[in-house]
Amino acid sequence: MLDKNSQFNTKKCIVFFDFDNTIATCDVFDNMLLLFSRDDRWVELEKRWKSGRIGSKTCMEGQLRGMDLNKKSLDAYLPKIKLDPYFKTLYKFLQSKKVKTVVLSDNFDYILNRILKINGVKKLKVLANKLSFPRDKVVTDYPFKNKDCQICAHCKTKNLLANSPKGSTIIYVGDGSSDICPAKHAQLVFAKDNLLRYFKDNKLDHAVFHNLKEVFNQLKRKLT
Repeated sequence: MLDKNSQFNTKKCIVFFDFDNTIATCDVFDNMLLLFSRDDRWVELEKRWKSGRIGSKTCMEGQLRGMDLNKKSLDAYLPKIKLDPYFKTLYKFLQSKKVKTVVLSDNFDYILNRILKINGVKKLKVLANKLSFPRDKVVTDYPFKNKDCQICAHCKTKNLLANSPKGSTIIYVGDGSSDICPAKHAQLVFAKDNLLRYFKDNKLDHAVFHNLKEVFNQLKRKLT
């Protein structure tokens, strides 16, 4: 980890964001469960996932099968999702500094890209699981799954390393269990919730954040 008082060279920096509960003010998929699920079978899948008995891919696939969901109903829901009030300010600041910025999510690309578009966020690279609606059927794909790991549907670590040239200064902003592995490769970690608990318990360097205004204020001081 870098010294907390150090200044960063923007030419070497790359910032990775989680999406749910980080850029978005809620977990978008969890809200979908409450809105679209035909019954409460999703609850048992969620318990099995949280206990580590199944991975997120198995969990999400089972939960999607239990939803009354199509493109029309999803498109009607997504405009209701709110972004952290400071995300656009933070992203514009990173753009002004020409800092490469990437979203890594265990959610689905269609959902994230549509929410960002609705909120006027452009040219932001999103790496996530795939969701499409051929003939109005819900079709998923997991191109970034690590076959040797059953925990996450999207191996964020693999994409973090693939998008970080040698010598990069990696900054990671996240909150969830899927952020733990990739965040270990960062020189500066902004953490809350599950990610924060893990970094605290394992005595790993991190900066606590509750909202993206705090991240913006710290990066504004650090990026030269």
